[in-house]
Amino acid sequence: MVAYDLRILPQYQVAGRPTVDRCYLLLDEAVQLTKPAVFEGPVEGWWYVDLVEIERTDDGLVVHDMYVDLLFPPALNRYQILDLEELADALTDGKISTAQCAGALTATQQFVHRYLRGAAEGPNGPSATFPPPEVVALEQLPSFL
Repeated sequence: MVAYDLRILPQYQVAGRPTVDRCYLLLDEAVQLTKPAVFEGPVEGWWYVDLVEIERTDDGLVVHDMYVDLLFPPALNRYQILDLEELADALTDGKISTAQCAGALTATQQFVHRYLRGAAEGPNGPSATFPPPEVVALEQLPSFL
């Protein structure tokens, strides 16, 4: 897991709210987690999950958005899958390969099964607590910026 802080662009900042978001890369799961500081009202405290492709380079990591996103509240009693049409458009427009699209869809399903699907819904493979304990620990650290 890798955590990093990202300054929120001025046009998206909300008065009186933090101006930095902490992002968490789950390297083995192809996901990036964020609890956006700009989420207010009914979505305050919700998690935003980006399905990503992580490229390792000599300079570090490069994160490529794979278009599929999930949004869910702290109680984890429901979730929303967002932007599947963006994934389809990226595939149709040649921005991603068939293999990249398949990887994004597989990572999405694995994330849902591991973290969001309840035991009452039947066998779903290895499950894990969300957010992962490592994320909870990193949330408490002061800003990296």
